Amino acid sequence: MNMTTLRELGEFGLIKRIAEYFPVQSENMSGIGDDCAILPFNDKENMLVTTDMLIENRHFLLDKITPYELGYKSLSVNLSDIAAMGGTPVGAFLSIGIPSKIDLLFIDRFFEGLKFLSGKTHTLLLGGDTTGSPDNLVINIAVIGKAEKDYIKRRSSAKPGDIVCVTGNLGDSAAGLKVLLENVPYTKLTKYFIRQHHMPRPHLKEGQWLSKQDGIRAMIDISDGVESDIHRIMESSLVGAQLEMDKLPVSKELNLAQQQFSWNIWEIALNGGEDYCLMTTVDPLKYENINETYLKIFHHPLYKIGTITGHTGKLELYLNGRKITTEKHGFDHFKNM
Repeated sequence: MNMTTLRELGEFGLIKRIAEYFPVQSENMSGIGDDCAILPFNDKENMLVTTDMLIENRHFLLDKITPYELGYKSLSVNLSDIAAMGGTPVGAFLSIGIPSKIDLLFIDRFFEGLKFLSGKTHTLLLGGDTTGSPDNLVINIAVIGKAEKDYIKRRSSAKPGDIVCVTGNLGDSAAGLKVLLENVPYTKLTKYFIRQHHMPRPHLKEGQWLSKQDGIRAMIDISDGVESDIHRIMESSLVGAQLEMDKLPVSKELNLAQQQFSWNIWEIALNGGEDYCLMTTVDPLKYENINETYLKIFHHPLYKIGTITGHTGKLELYLNGRKITTEKHGFDHFKNM
């Protein structure tokens, strides 16, 4: 009998397979299937727990990223999960496997980068584990956060008719990775993209504010790409979606790169990933009021990029009003091996 391979199953197929072994029985807990696990904490708040692993040559290249940037990014990607649930980070735990090629100067600079973001977000490093690694540097961080029970946002709350929105520009991080992998010459422009890739800002304040607004429904952080991550919402909420690619917000820098390098910036914005801004679905009757206040606080709109539909599991993509198909579907840790 032919067994399905990991590559065929894919990352999220594997996650589903694992989840079947560990169904959550308690109404007060939520496990596998969202950006964070939810645990009971006190009468008013729940505890949020998330973890992410970064492996050398899979998630980062030591000759392309500084240790300071790596320390920063290792924490940032976890804080983004807390942001997606509307939470506030409290503490972090670091497990790290260090090969012999890593020297103490590298380690010091790594922790300086981690400490900078830790201090900025009040996320204290509380412990962890250290070990040797035979070849590659392996970093795993777990973050504990908290959120008021009434305001926690999940992927499963989208409804047909909702407006799909994002909290920031898309594609700059993927452009940075493209620069690194394709050896695009370093200029002021390309260095900007590399910085966006190596030092993404977790949208904690945006997530905390949005979670408290009546009319904000589902929410997720954009880590694997807009197309992949809208599928997470669709699957959890049993809905479909229409996305308008020409509405995807892109920076002036990415527009300039399109002119200089003839890049397909809409494909980059849709499927690039690692933007770590938030995607949310909004009650269409409440969007205008929410956006008006959001604009005053964050100095840019809550960008509308599409609509939730009742066609369960069906994603439709449009560019300038014309229905299109794309070849890529975001990042998958096993299908991209």
